[in-house]
Amino acid sequence: MRVMILEDDSWIADLLKQIVLSLRPSCQVVCLDNIGAALHEWQQRPVDMVISDWNLPDGPGTRLLEQVRRDNSSTPLVVITGRSDRASVLAVRALKINAFISKPFQAAHVATSLEALLPPDMDEQQPLPETTQDDLLTHLHSLPSSELQLPLKAHVRDRLVQSFKGEPIDLRELASEWQQDPALSARLLSVANSSAYNAAGKPCSNLLEALQKLGANNSLNLAMSLALRQSSALENPILSLFAQAHLDSTEQLIERSTNLARQCAIDPAPFHCAALLHRMGELCVLYQAQVWQDSGQSFSEDQVMQAIDQFSGPFAISIKAQWQLPMHLRELIGACYNLPSHNVKRENILMRLAACELDTEPDDPECARLRRLAGLA
Repeated sequence: MRVMILEDDSWIADLLKQIVLSLRPSCQVVCLDNIGAALHEWQQRPVDMVISDWNLPDGPGTRLLEQVRRDNSSTPLVVITGRSDRASVLAVRALKINAFISKPFQAAHVATSLEALLPPDMDEQQPLPETTQDDLLTHLHSLPSSELQLPLKAHVRDRLVQSFKGEPIDLRELASEWQQDPALSARLLSVANSSAYNAAGKPCSNLLEALQKLGANNSLNLAMSLALRQSSALENPILSLFAQAHLDSTEQLIERSTNLARQCAIDPAPFHCAALLHRMGELCVLYQAQVWQDSGQSFSEDQVMQAIDQFSGPFAISIKAQWQLPMHLRELIGACYNLPSHNVKRENILMRLAACELDTEPDDPECARLRRLAGLA
């Protein structure tokens, strides 16, 4: 089974893809962001369902739907649109649209609509790829940056999935949990700082600012797209133990850095976020190891340790750039590890001091030097 999604907002497209895969795990989903590419894809290889936005950069998505209807009268067509007026619906009546999904939408409602339209999934399990001779390290070396992700905490993933299945959920309580989850914080910050949601150009450097900019519904949908991924949380016991060690370090740095910020009458929120994300390279490696295992491959504990040593740094650098984290936040994250000699920003000095005090003895000369630079001697 193949489903085509025509949507120029990559975040919405990813959510729709994850919803389809949650309903039909063996489905092949192709996401495209312009009509020309979608028409070419349809002509080359028709699909079993088309989900299309109405308004796209190169014209209305109905151009694709008209072509699909000329070629096939039974393919289910779903329109994602901000138009819910009667005139718009009547304008495409001849296309026999099977479902209209109005923006902003809720993931659970979309799933209900698609479940009724998707053809039955004939495969009970998604087929595993053929056995490869590559090992985990070779795989990570060739991994494109677009595949880099972080794992959700298992209990956060489970709560989101419960919400997707229709169980009531307290958004305020959930948002409080998100503040301790690196994957969700990184995802929401990335979207809030993207051109699609940050036209004013004012960077968001903490989760609260991102939630305020995105709104509750968008934030929940973005979180849901992470939770629905097959390898969204670490199920392997070895990977979970490694992750917990990094998360424990993160919690300690959050507490120490935010206390220093308050002591200096500085907003602690960016310190919290930087500390939360300072092990994102390591967590990314662990997530990719889980994906590797879920694809039918195997690894040893030594390979995981080697992978963390070799790839956590490059992955963190790639993530910070690709996810458009603001420079102020990147500098705070970098200060967790070292402080450039030309640095004069008090916030970065405080973050470096927090990390130094956790890693060394209380009377360490470097900590004393940093305290003097921060005005705390």
